[in-house]
Amino acid sequence: MVAELLAALDGSALANWLRASFWVYPFINTAHVLGIALLVGAIGPVDARLLGAWPEIPLQNLTHSVLPFAMAGCMLAILSGSLLFVVQPLDYAGKPIFWVKLGLVTAGVANALLLRRTAGWQLIDLGHNHPPAPRLRWAGGLSLGFWLGALVLGRLLAYV
Repeated sequence: MVAELLAALDGSALANWLRASFWVYPFINTAHVLGIALLVGAIGPVDARLLGAWPEIPLQNLTHSVLPFAMAGCMLAILSGSLLFVVQPLDYAGKPIFWVKLGLVTAGVANALLLRRTAGWQLIDLGHNHPPAPRLRWAGGLSLGFWLGALVLGRLLAYV
C-alpha cells in the first residue's frame, strides 16, 4: 500500500513538473535552506538561554523576539521539504537516515509545543526572570540536539 502511494506520488504531475523545471526545484531547495536557517538560527539562542547562557537577558524578551522567526522557518522548511520529497519519494523513503531525520524534526516540534505548555514556561511568559528550571534546561538541550541532528542528517541525505 505504501509502495503504491509512493509510486503514484513519484509519477504525479507535480513530481514531473518539479523535476522538469529549471528554476522551480532550485528555488524550493533554496527555500528549504532558508527555512532551516530561520528555524535553527532563531531556536538556537533560545535553547542556549534555557541551558543557562546570557542570564542577564530576560528569556521572555528573547523568545518574543525570535520565536516568530523560528515558527516561520519551521513552516517554510516543512512545506519546501515536502515538495523536495515529492521529487524523489521512492529514493528518500528507502533511506533509513531520512526516517531518522523526520523523527528528529517531529521530536523537535513536539518538544517546542510541550515546552510552551509547561508551568515553568508560563512563569517565563509572565516576565519572571529567574534561572530556568532543570526541566527547562533539559528541554533546551533536547531541542538543540533534535534540530542540529535533523540538520546534519538532512545534509547527509545528499551523500548516502
